Amino acid sequence: MDCFYKILSKEEQELAARNEYNFDHPDAFDFDLLVNVLRKLKKGKSVKVPVYDFTTHSRRKEWKTVYGANVVIFEGILSFANKELLKLLDMKVFVDTDSDIRLVRRLKRDITERGRDIVGVIKQYNKFVKPAFEQYIEPTVQLADIVVPRGGENFVALDLIVQHVHSQLEKRMQRWNMAALASAHQGQPLPETLSVLQNTPQVRGMHTIIRNKDTNRDEFIFYSKRLMRLLIEHALSFLPLQPVTVETPQGTLYQGKRIHKQRITGVSILRAGETMEQALTAVCKDIRLGKILIQTNHNTGEPEVRSQPSLLLLTSEQVCIFFFYLYNAETTLGIIPHI
Repeated sequence: MDCFYKILSKEEQELAARNEYNFDHPDAFDFDLLVNVLRKLKKGKSVKVPVYDFTTHSRRKEWKTVYGANVVIFEGILSFANKELLKLLDMKVFVDTDSDIRLVRRLKRDITERGRDIVGVIKQYNKFVKPAFEQYIEPTVQLADIVVPRGGENFVALDLIVQHVHSQLEKRMQRWNMAALASAHQGQPLPETLSVLQNTPQVRGMHTIIRNKDTNRDEFIFYSKRLMRLLIEHALSFLPLQPVTVETPQGTLYQGKRIHKQRITGVSILRAGETMEQALTAVCKDIRLGKILIQTNHNTGEPEVRSQPSLLLLTSEQVCIFFFYLYNAETTLGIIPHI
């Protein structure tokens, strides 16, 4: 929750530097952004989370990417202070700790991690932290589903929470037969948005050579690249094109087509998708490339995005349209118009 402090004005930053700004009041948090981010996480979407610098009392330019998961743990002293936020919490846990321990933890954190001095920390604690706890935090214990006394040392309570989460996950897994979902497409017609490369004698011949176990390595690579180029050329025909006339070095006019005022970007789905990059760059000389690595999390069994094509991120000044080519090594290609 500490990531969602509001952006301070110059006057508020000066107050914070003198330990006179109340960071423990509900108005200090950007609950609109917080609720929006948490709502997306619950839907399994990736989100951008701000990074707050407590030394300068400002948000950093870089934001952290967080991905949705089966279990999302949200923590913050004022987690129960907003009604919209409460609606998103499936299980509300109030961790109660002795006031002396809370003070010691704050002193250690603010001095070692946030560059504060002990006098300023105690001043802020007496003026803002303790009154805010008594007014906004302590009364919300009645909203909690579970109250954990003695904090992290109460292993019995922690085990009960973990067991409850496991039981809820098992109930949800029973509602979704994953094996049935994996084969749900079998026997169904292909979607209208799927375009299959025309099965010409040339294509059949290359498939025959590629699938022949006796084909040598050089021929396999040559015909695989040739098939990839045909596939990419086929995909290009779906882009918005406009007629264009060019003059060859011999003075001959050639009637062709050109992509209409747009740029093309290729995204490799690693690791296998990297094999198609050479064919793509051979067809589209000035294309921009990015990479996505999707790996299975061995703990959850679910796919996770390990890297992003950061060079593809659009800035607010860019108004051109990018066409993303998503490609892997199964000779399939997708086109997604991104505005």
